[in-house]
Amino acid sequence: MSGRFVLKTSDNQFQFNLKAGGNSEIILTSERYTRKASALDGIESIRTNSAIDSRFQRKTSIADQPYFVLVAGNGEILGTSEMYSSTAARDGGIAAVKNSAPLATLHDHT
Repeated sequence: MSGRFVLKTSDNQFQFNLKAGGNSEIILTSERYTRKASALDGIESIRTNSAIDSRFQRKTSIADQPYFVLVAGNGEILGTSEMYSSTAARDGGIAAVKNSAPLATLHDHT
């Protein structure tokens, strides 16, 4: 099921969240962008890179909580997940991004 990208502004910067299709939970949060066009490019890059498993970096926080980041081909961070309670939950979040991002609709709240 496809999700949705929710684009918003805060302090004159643009940021978006990818929300899951079924439950609307945030599964990925973007970096901040100074231009709307750059944020839209970031969304397209997530759509493309979410199909490539090696672009997901599986990490563990200082507090020992699993999370992931999605990176572009050049290594730039496209988005960061929430902190998860287990590696299985983190892997489920990665699967949700892979399933939701390619056909996710854009909801522009700017």
